[in-house]
Amino acid sequence: MPTSNIKISGKHNLKNGLATALAARASEIKSDVIRESLRTFEGVEHRLEHVRTVDSVNYINDSKATNINAVWYALDSFDVPLTLILGGRDKGNDYSELVDQIKEKVHTIIAIGEAQPLIEEQLKSVVPNLKTSKTMNDAVRMAKQGAKQGEAVLLSPACSSFDMYDNYKHRGNEFKKAVNRL
Repeated sequence: MPTSNIKISGKHNLKNGLATALAARASEIKSDVIRESLRTFEGVEHRLEHVRTVDSVNYINDSKATNINAVWYALDSFDVPLTLILGGRDKGNDYSELVDQIKEKVHTIIAIGEAQPLIEEQLKSVVPNLKTSKTMNDAVRMAKQGAKQGEAVLLSPACSSFDMYDNYKHRGNEFKKAVNRL
């Protein structure tokens, strides 16, 4: 089965899928059942979830990415230029751990929430465009203005949501609502 037929995105998800396939084969599940599962599994809500494509720009909800490591893997999943919506309530993050990924893939960061000053301090010299937004709706509108055809807008905050939202699900749902209003 070509890996391009696997529905979920991300190198880490490919590895997880292959490990699952090996476990399934060890359990004597037929290969055609495994292939169909890998081909149709869409992933889990708020984890690299494709929300919508608007004007040939993909909007991706990764609200569950509440730490630097999760954002690193999210960024590693893309080979197109990105606008990254980052921030919330900081958990002692060192955003410089993302510098190489950001330099390679991100042209715009839109910082939200309480972490805005820290994100600006640590990343303003790394990314060509760093903006701030008070609301998710405004962040999504700003992202739409700067994103070009074939690019993606990624909500992958690296922070908890509790400064603005009840939880990561609430934040992700607000992102999806904002995207669907475009």
